[in-house]
Amino acid sequence: MALPIGLVYDGAGRVVLDPDRQIQDTIRLVFDTFRETGSACAVVRRMRGEKLLFPQRLRRGIGKGDLLWGMINHSRVLQLLHNPRYAGAFAYGRTRTRYNAQFKPRQSGVPQSEWQVLIQEAHPGYISWEEFERNQATLRNNRCSYSTGLRGRLPRQGSGLLQGRVVCGRCGARMAVHYEPLQGAMRPYYVCSEGVVRHAESRPCQWIRGIDVDQAISVLLLQTVTPTAIEVALAVQQEIVQRVEEAAALRQAQLQRARYEAELARRRYLKVDPDNRLVADALEADWNTRLRQLDTLQQEHDRQQVADQSLLQGSSRQRIVDLARDFPRIWKDSRTTAVERKRMLGLLIEDVTLTYARGHTHLEPS
Repeated sequence: MALPIGLVYDGAGRVVLDPDRQIQDTIRLVFDTFRETGSACAVVRRMRGEKLLFPQRLRRGIGKGDLLWGMINHSRVLQLLHNPRYAGAFAYGRTRTRYNAQFKPRQSGVPQSEWQVLIQEAHPGYISWEEFERNQATLRNNRCSYSTGLRGRLPRQGSGLLQGRVVCGRCGARMAVHYEPLQGAMRPYYVCSEGVVRHAESRPCQWIRGIDVDQAISVLLLQTVTPTAIEVALAVQQEIVQRVEEAAALRQAQLQRARYEAELARRRYLKVDPDNRLVADALEADWNTRLRQLDTLQQEHDRQQVADQSLLQGSSRQRIVDLARDFPRIWKDSRTTAVERKRMLGLLIEDVTLTYARGHTHLEPS
């Protein structure tokens, strides 16, 4: 069976990690970033923002077996996260062929409980099986759904602080966020439309103004987080340093590979007979292409290195610590986005149950 990128067969036919260190580090970066952010889109944004390439091996056609490097996309990240081979497990029967009304075959996914074969710890992997299952649960929670249990908890744009975390105190369903223009801005409202969607009712179960709710939750959050602000700041600072070092190491590996390929193209060109112009011209063009690629990577590496140095300067680190000493200022800072506030809130609050009765809104966080 063909193995995904990052896994190869050794001489004895056993599955092992790809000996190419750059491939290993890049795949580990994908899993590490998803572990930190809980979002496949965040993985793509980071790798594209830092100009980090992802490997792909040609499976068919001309150049079969060649290794190519390019920008990663969202579907590629999901393939890695859903593939149990990266957790060291052998699985068979993950997909099933079905035929549509035109008798054309279509591949469809099969639930894990219905896989024909699942052997854990069958070979080395990049993550543990426990982490693989956590990743699947995270991906399921990230889906937007109208079911009672799912409402899209992944932080998204919008000022509604409790997006995906509000439970209706009357029917127990997840409440959605609805925005209405008010005084020149879009104001959030938490709406329970379970009865409207499921039972064709004429009005929502609850419709609660979100500004007051968010303010009350903000006060509670600030009271809870302030004693641990310094520890959080130090952890964030260390995470920033680690991310910068990982990205710099991967870019250095890309440069090393590009230098090798340029040198290899130069040696091929020098070995050819100069009178054989058909071959010499092609090899010279390939050499020039490799040199241009190397120059582009070098310029990008230098630019990113300058940005990293400015990020990790002493003044920047001190600014992070100073802000952490006054967590309310971090929370209220205009540079703190709504998405970042939702992520911080998600570390402390799982759900908030809202019940509106007699002109008052009752909040019950958990």
